[in-house]
Amino acid sequence: MLSIKSKQMIVLFFAVFLMFIPYPSYEEPQVSAFYENAALSDKLNVILTDEKLNGALAGVSVRSAETGELIYENDGDLRLKPASNMKLLTGAAALETLGTDYTFTTEVLADGERKGNGKMLQGDLYLKGKGDPTLMAEDLEAMAQSLKEKGIRQITGDLIADDTWYDDIRLSEDISWNDETNYTAAQISALTVSPNEDYDAGTVIVEAHPSNTKGEPAEIIVTPENDYVEIINKAETVAEDQEKDISIERTHGTNQIVIEGEIPVDGSRSRSWVAVDEPAGLALDLFHEALEEQGIKIKGEERTGKTPKAAELLVSKDSMPVEDLFIPFMKLSNNGHAEVLVKEMGRVVHEEGSWDKGLQVVEEFLADNGVNADTLRLRDGSGMSHVNNVPANEFSKLLYEVQEKDWFPAYLKSLPVAGDSDRFVGGTLRNRFDGTAAEGNIQAKTGSITAVTSLSGYVTTKDGEELVFSIVLNNYLGSVRAIEDKIAVTLAEHESE
Repeated sequence: MLSIKSKQMIVLFFAVFLMFIPYPSYEEPQVSAFYENAALSDKLNVILTDEKLNGALAGVSVRSAETGELIYENDGDLRLKPASNMKLLTGAAALETLGTDYTFTTEVLADGERKGNGKMLQGDLYLKGKGDPTLMAEDLEAMAQSLKEKGIRQITGDLIADDTWYDDIRLSEDISWNDETNYTAAQISALTVSPNEDYDAGTVIVEAHPSNTKGEPAEIIVTPENDYVEIINKAETVAEDQEKDISIERTHGTNQIVIEGEIPVDGSRSRSWVAVDEPAGLALDLFHEALEEQGIKIKGEERTGKTPKAAELLVSKDSMPVEDLFIPFMKLSNNGHAEVLVKEMGRVVHEEGSWDKGLQVVEEFLADNGVNADTLRLRDGSGMSHVNNVPANEFSKLLYEVQEKDWFPAYLKSLPVAGDSDRFVGGTLRNRFDGTAAEGNIQAKTGSITAVTSLSGYVTTKDGEELVFSIVLNNYLGSVRAIEDKIAVTLAEHESE
C-alpha cells in the first residue's frame, strides 16, 4: 500500500508532465440547428405533451427552407396516415410529369358517312373522354351547337360514350362501402361531368327546398338537370316551428337518390353533392339532351363503347391548363382531381390509365427528388385511403426539394393561405388562424379523415426565417385540431435566439 507521501509525489509528477503537452488549437464547435433552436424545440415538446395526444401518434418535422436541415422532429420517420397531405406528393409528381400547361381533351367523333348535303350522319356518334374533370353541361351544349353549325341534323346510329382512356376500375381499393355515394369518393372515369365550378366531377348537386304549404312534398332541384339519376322524394314540408331533418342518399349500386325527412315552411334548403354510379352515363345523357335541344335527332340508342381508330374528329374541347386546375384541386382539396392526375400520369408515362401505373410514376418521381420512397406506402392519390403511410420527415423533405423546380410558383400558389376568406385563396384554411401570426403567412395543405389530421407547408418566422414543416397526427380520440394549430402558430411566432 502506498503512503500518502508517495501518492502526493505521483500526482505532482503527472501535473508537471501535463504542463509540457501541447494543447490543440481551439476552434468553435459547430452547433447543430437542434441546439440553436432549443427554445423552439422546448415549446413544441410542451405542446406535444397535451393529454389529447395520449395513445396517439404525432409526427412533426421542421426544416430550414434555405438549407433543408432538420430544425425539429418528433417521430419524424414514423410512417403515418397522411389524409389529404397525400395530394402534396401527387401534385408535385403531376406538375413534373405533365407540366403546368397540360390540358385534358373531350372529343366528339363520327364513324360513318355524311349524306343529304351533310345533314345526316349514317353511323354512330362518339363522345370520347380523356380525363377532363372540369367538363360541365354547358360545354356539352356548346359541342352540340358546333355540330349543328356543321350542318348535322340526324344521327342514324347510336350515341356512344367512350371512357376507355382510363381503365374501368372506378374506385381506389381502400374506399369504404359507406363512402361510395359521397362526393369525396366519386367514381373516376375518363368521361365525367362536374355540376359547378368547384369541379366535383362525377357528382350531382341535390337540393331540397320547402314548398309553400305544410303537408306538401319538398321541392327538389338537381344540378345539372338530367334523366340519368332517379329522384325518390319522401321529404315533407312541415310547420314553421318544427326542426329541419333531411337526408339525401344514393341507394348503393343504383342511381336512385332518396330524399327523406322534414323541412319547415320558410326553412333553409338542404343541399348535398351525390356521387353517381358510372359517371360516363351522366355525361352521355346530358349530351343527348343537348343534341336534341339543337334539333339533332338520334335514331339509335345510348350505350358505351370504344371509338374506332378511323373515326372522324368533329369537335373537341380542351380543359383549363393544369396550373389553373391546381387552384380548385389543392385549395378545396378535391379528391377526384388527385385520382384523375394519378391515372393520367399512368396513361402518359406507361400507356395505362390505372392507379397501379400512376402511383408507380409518383413513386419514381419521389425517389428521383430526394424522398425516401422505400419508406412509403401509396394506395391512392388523394389520401382517402387509411392504408397510405408517409413519414412527416418525407413531406418536409419534398417541400424543401421542390422549391428549385420551375413549376414551384404554381405549386405554392395552389396551397391554401391561412385566414384568407376567399375560397380560392384561403381554401381549406380560410377559417383558421385568424388574428394570429400565422394569418396570411402560412401556406399549407390540410388533411382530415377519421382519426387523422395533417398540415404541411411553408411558414415565415417572426424574424424572417423561412421554414418548411409537416404535422401528421394519427389515432387520436376527440379533436386535436387546436394542437395542430398551436404548433403552426408557434412556428410563425418563433424568433431565433
